[in-house]
Amino acid sequence: MRRAEAPTPSSRGAVSLANLRPGACALVESVDTSTPVGARLADLGFLPGTQVRVLRCAPLGDPIEYELRGYRLCMRRSEAARVLVVPLAPRPSAAP
Repeated sequence: MRRAEAPTPSSRGAVSLANLRPGACALVESVDTSTPVGARLADLGFLPGTQVRVLRCAPLGDPIEYELRGYRLCMRRSEAARVLVVPLAPRPSAAP
């Protein structure tokens, strides 16, 4: 079995999923599957092209709740750091 390389930022402005704030949406660019935790994240649906939204963060910063593929998932910041995402532009709010 070939070991996958750790994700590296791309020219598309990829950042770690752990760096996003609540309310932010992003598309998964890559996942570090070289460890069992990273492989499990891929199994849970963190695949390139998947949209993920940050829902909320615990008072001390860990864990963080995410929504993707119709379900919600809480994970530690260290686990979320294994996922590189491309942030999506926020939607403009409707003006009255």
